[in-house]
Amino acid sequence: MTLLTGLAVYFIIWWITLFAILPIGVRTQADEGDITLGTTESAPLQARLGRKLLLTSLVASVIFAVYFIATVYFGLSVDSLPRIVPDFSKE
Repeated sequence: MTLLTGLAVYFIIWWITLFAILPIGVRTQADEGDITLGTTESAPLQARLGRKLLLTSLVASVIFAVYFIATVYFGLSVDSLPRIVPDFSKE
């Protein structure tokens, strides 16, 4: 795996992990009963983005480490997966 491929895979894993972690621990303005004029009720009261970005980086690093070990040391790839759909191209 080249450096550029590793960075691309890590970026994709990080981005997907970010969307999984964003809703964790969110308290909306409606939950707290403190709605700021001009905002929606579902707006978060405190986003805590720094903590979420750090948690996203940690979780994405663990997932990437598992991916790296599986591909580099064990040689697993997409071709290692069994074929689920039968091949109808052969007559």
